[in-house]
Amino acid sequence: MLSETSQPPSPPARLFARLNPGVTLERSATGGVSALFDGRTVEFGTFGADVTERAADFETGVAFDGERDAEMSELVRRLALYGLVEYRLARGPSGPDLIVVEPQMRDYAPRMIEIDEDRPLALSRFAYMRRRGADLVLESPRAMALFRLCDPSVTAMIAHLSEARTVKELRDSADFPGVELLALLLDGQILFTPGPGADKALRAAEGDGDLVLWDFHDLLFHTRSTDGRHANPSGGLYAHADLAAPPPAVRPSWPGPAIDLKTLETAPPSAFATLLRRRHSTRAFDERRPITLAEVARLLDGAARIISREQAPHEDHDEPELEVAPRPYPSGGASYELELYLAVDRCEGLARGFYHYDASRHALVLIETNEHWLTAMLEDAQFAMGAPAVPQVLVTMAARFGRVSWKYSGFAYALVLKHVGVLMQTLYLMAAEMEIGACAIGVGDIDLFAKMTGLAFHVEGSVGQIAIGRGVQSDSTPVAD
Repeated sequence: MLSETSQPPSPPARLFARLNPGVTLERSATGGVSALFDGRTVEFGTFGADVTERAADFETGVAFDGERDAEMSELVRRLALYGLVEYRLARGPSGPDLIVVEPQMRDYAPRMIEIDEDRPLALSRFAYMRRRGADLVLESPRAMALFRLCDPSVTAMIAHLSEARTVKELRDSADFPGVELLALLLDGQILFTPGPGADKALRAAEGDGDLVLWDFHDLLFHTRSTDGRHANPSGGLYAHADLAAPPPAVRPSWPGPAIDLKTLETAPPSAFATLLRRRHSTRAFDERRPITLAEVARLLDGAARIISREQAPHEDHDEPELEVAPRPYPSGGASYELELYLAVDRCEGLARGFYHYDASRHALVLIETNEHWLTAMLEDAQFAMGAPAVPQVLVTMAARFGRVSWKYSGFAYALVLKHVGVLMQTLYLMAAEMEIGACAIGVGDIDLFAKMTGLAFHVEGSVGQIAIGRGVQSDSTPVAD
């Protein structure tokens, strides 16, 4: 319940940038600044005397204002690219934190944008609070930062914003934390401004019509189970190795009676069954004999080419019409939302570059993109595979999410991942049949893919990757996966 009496105005809150725990700065006699963290030292260049003198203040926080202090802001930006800073919102350098901003993406810097105090604000339907250790944090799969809540007034105000309210209404709350906090959360996409006359439907667009097709849990799963839009530890970290023994590779047998199926084997394995057993992952590729364009064409033709285009038959006359374009693999509801993009490093007959596979025309279309991004995508795959070199061709499976969520609710993203699995196996089997190498990649950078294509991560985004190429002779025997 909001109070009927206004509170005296508090001093305005400001943003302060401070070093993350375990990070220290050193200054040279010539004005150079370097950071020490994780046993390494990184040089950040030479700055003016004022910045050099204030570098020690980073341990508690320096005022962050990009317009009035450009040189200090540049140092903050360079530190942020290495994930070395966080930002605290407080009413003074020594005042207690209201909220702490932890960037989840390297190119994010918080802003306190101007707010029209007569326009309503509301909590995004994608925002959520949770406990992280002893902290209470506020997050959203749309946000580029995580917000650590440090003052009870902040938590109370967020509860008020479950309904749309103006700043003027919020000022009457018992302990209003300040318009600066609202401006920070609005810029961070934790809050949004409902349009005039907008209804309060569950699937509010929040300024982006493509968000209407997303459920909360699906967008969260997409952003937190991939790289690029969070700073959480991920990968083969063996995080629970000291808490539990690894589960056995083979499940212990149930105690009931068993029927021995080996006695029913009257014929040798079929050609397809033999192919299934031949399938394996290849991590090392022959740099002297790269895969050819003709082989890439055959692989794509067998695994992903559109077979036909037709209207889906109706089981119910009330169902809207949906055009379908079947491929060689199954897809729930004939959605066929997956698109293939090829990052090519070495391919005989095909220039290095980034291509989209047009499955209807059976053609590769060059996409102009940044050379550094292409290299980063290939090197990320190399690291993920633990390979000696980058893959000759990296195939990214991207989902046009709306093709699935337009029809299905509750399990749309899970269905997309099932489709990734069947397409992955189809590509593996084609590679095995062609006697070329393939290796699935466990995780990809969805933000990097978005930069390379210019597509929003929630409109058409990366959901799977597989490396292909000509395997070296020593890698011709099956491996564990």
